[in-house]
Order: sequence, then C-alpha cells, then structure tokens
Amino acid sequence: MFMINYSVYKNNISNEWVTFVHGAGGSSSIWYKQIRDYKKHFNVLLLDLRGHGKSKYSIKNVFENKYTFSSISNDIIKVLKKEKIKSSHFVGISLGTILIRHIAEFYPKMVKSMILGGAVMKLNFKSQFLMKLGLAFKSIVPYIWIYKLLAFIIMPYKNHKESRILFINEAKKLYQKEFVRWFKLTSQVNPLLKLFRQVELSIPTLYVMGSEDYMFLESIKILSKEHKSSKLLVVPNCGHVVNVERPTFFNNSTIDFLNNLIEKK
Repeated sequence: MFMINYSVYKNNISNEWVTFVHGAGGSSSIWYKQIRDYKKHFNVLLLDLRGHGKSKYSIKNVFENKYTFSSISNDIIKVLKKEKIKSSHFVGISLGTILIRHIAEFYPKMVKSMILGGAVMKLNFKSQFLMKLGLAFKSIVPYIWIYKLLAFIIMPYKNHKESRILFINEAKKLYQKEFVRWFKLTSQVNPLLKLFRQVELSIPTLYVMGSEDYMFLESIKILSKEHKSSKLLVVPNCGHVVNVERPTFFNNSTIDFLNNLIEKK
C-alpha cells in the first residue's frame, strides 16, 4: 500500500504527538523553523501531502485522478495508523488547516487539539474571484504563473517576501497536472467551509493569524468569538505564513498552548 512521505522525530520523555500539515504548493520543509523547538517537548510527525515534497506523483495510478478533501485526509490517517498514533495534536498552515479541520470532523478521537496558522475558514469576495480566475486559466497558462500571482496577492508586503519566495520555490517542484488536481479542490471548498463554520467541535483550537493576513483574518475573528473552544492569537506585523515570518513568536505561543492543555489533563 502506497503512503505519502513522512518523517518522525521521537522524544523519549513525552507520549504526546504533534502532526504538522503544510499547505498546497508547500512541503514538510516549510516547518524547518519549528522542528528544533517542538522536538524538545513532543514526538513530531512531518508529512508531505500527495504530489508535494517527496510524495511526488511519480507512480502511475497511485492516486485517483480526482482529489477530494476526504481522500487527502485519509492519506494522513493512514500514516497515523501505521505509526500506531491513536491521537495527536495537529499544527497546520493555510490549506493544511482545512485538512486538519476535516480530520477533526470525521476522526475527532484522533485529534487532541488544533493549531491553525493562516487559517482558511471562509473565502472573501477577492479570494473567490482569484479561485475562479485560476480555474478558468489552469489548463491554459503555466501553473507557476497562477501560483506566483496568488502568492503576491495573499502575501503582498515586503516583510512577506521570505514566505512568498519559499512557497513559490516549493510550488516549482510540482507537476502541471498535479497543480491542476489540487486547484480543482477549490470547487469543493465553499460548502465544506460553511459546514466547519456552522458546526462547533469541542476540540481545543488555537487560531494563529497575522495582523496583515487581510484575506482571511476577519472571518477568523468572527469564528473565534462564536466557537467557545477556539482562541485567536493575532501576530503583529505579520502576513499569512505566520510560522515562517515570526517563528520565535509562533513556536513559543503554540508550545505554551499545548503544554497548558497537557497540564490540565
């Protein structure tokens, strides 16, 4: 049975697991500023989503042609089951936050808590327009043109440059067909996000959003007030990819969040 690529960092003094889920066009390498700090406290599981990083679409018919959030989430569940991880804390960024929320919806016993950075829980008018534009041109123009445009619109400022370049460089490693498969997921996202906003889970959730993440921050402000199990941490002078732009702030605040949860058990 084929599995996505993953890496494990064991901690001999902790029974707690933290699973990191990157976004579309990225890979597990985007967590390079988190691993050293996290592995001091927890067992760490890093994943490369299908078609990304070392989970490239290199074997014919390994994955079905049409990707769904369910099938991609099941890739992650298979890894946890193989490693005999009954439950884990999850840390995600961007589209990875949708996958984590999907897992929490359908496998709630496997999710101890969620840390959702640059969370996508609602698409505003501009983001919906960009998705439709991308869908219209996805098979006509080179995918990297579309990705660069999206990266500049989502991460427009000078202090977002490192994140922007990192994601563009990772996206260059994708195949055109792989990009198209992932981009088609956007057609499924609106009803799914509506469900997530309407259904509150009792799983402790920390949203970590940049103050300059103008595409997604406002909807998370509303959601975190409505859902009692959720908290919002706004990172000042920061854009969408909070773990890359402000790693020390991100690591300290999220590790404290997890340690506080563990102490309360």
